[in-house]
Amino acid sequence: MPHRQTYPGRPQLPVGWRRFLARLPVLVFRCGLGWVFGGRLLLLHHTGRVSGLHRRVVLEVVEYEPAGRSWIVASGFGPRAAWYRNLRAEPKTLIEVGNRRHAVTAHVLPPDEGAEIMARYARNRPRTARRLCTFMGFPSDGTDAQFRDAGRAIPFVRLDSAPGAGLP
Repeated sequence: MPHRQTYPGRPQLPVGWRRFLARLPVLVFRCGLGWVFGGRLLLLHHTGRVSGLHRRVVLEVVEYEPAGRSWIVASGFGPRAAWYRNLRAEPKTLIEVGNRRHAVTAHVLPPDEGAEIMARYARNRPRTARRLCTFMGFPSDGTDAQFRDAGRAIPFVRLDSAPGAGLP
């Protein structure tokens, strides 16, 4: 597997009230109100690879493929994000989108595929893509080449739903 480029600057995890705000969507999902996010966010359940504890994180859906019932998400904090490392250790998991649960299997995507995904994302959401790149320390003057370079460094994961595996 090709080696990913390294992040130019490691984004800092939020602390204090910013952490509370960042974790607020998890509470929204836990209250059964995930539908307010439409299909833009999903709640990923994962198991700590060291602790074995059940964890949850809300992620932005970068792309959704309705035919194959798969969701693509990105690790904005890089390959050292806990959820990303946990999925690499145990790829079978559960997600919630809206008020529906889906059993999924995670597949880490190669860097060149990540480049294409980031380029498409930038065309669909240019302002958000520029902010994301700035947050992660990448140049963000909006060129397609820069978004592709960022996409090669950002870990992307495809979450594939098993046929008929929608859970109540």
